Amino acid sequence: MGAQWAVHRLYMRKGVTVMKFLSIRLAGASLIVLAAAGCTTTGIGTGQVVGQNVGATFTWTQSGGTRGTMVAQLSDGQVFQGPFFQITSESVVDYDPLWNGWGPGFGWGRGWGGRSWGWGWGGWGPWGPSMDTITHYSGQVLANLQGPGGFMRCDFRLMRPSSGMAGGGAGTCQLPSGTIINAQFPPRY
Repeated sequence: MGAQWAVHRLYMRKGVTVMKFLSIRLAGASLIVLAAAGCTTTGIGTGQVVGQNVGATFTWTQSGGTRGTMVAQLSDGQVFQGPFFQITSESVVDYDPLWNGWGPGFGWGRGWGGRSWGWGWGGWGPWGPSMDTITHYSGQVLANLQGPGGFMRCDFRLMRPSSGMAGGGAGTCQLPSGTIINAQFPPRY
């Protein structure tokens, strides 16, 4: 009890009430939970076996921007599950040649003519000599889902590739027997 009272007196002496301290801790914990939840997106899709009266329901969970897990449940009782991936590529962009002849300097220095304006490289803000990596989203998602009699392979095209599966899309899946399922995923927003 003595240690708790000493901590309470310390906060009171600094002008911070215990209630405010607890409110700040609660707000910080809430932000952490929201940030962690923001990294995972879930959704559903539907499908129909071509030429048959068999439907499919797809549920997916995307972690990160380009990968996740998917479960396909057919109306005849078969269930397939496994990973999916969006095909991406990366490029490194080197802006250095754009700055040849413009003089030295990163920093909070001078603009043209020695005038002090702007910030960053010569008043151009953060846009200056740098190398950036850019991700190119193909819009193609591949899935390999395992079921009772083998694997279902899927190939989807996304409507908004940079949004991942949440951007919606459509495509086909092939059952181990060769039967084709047409699938669609509505956008989540």
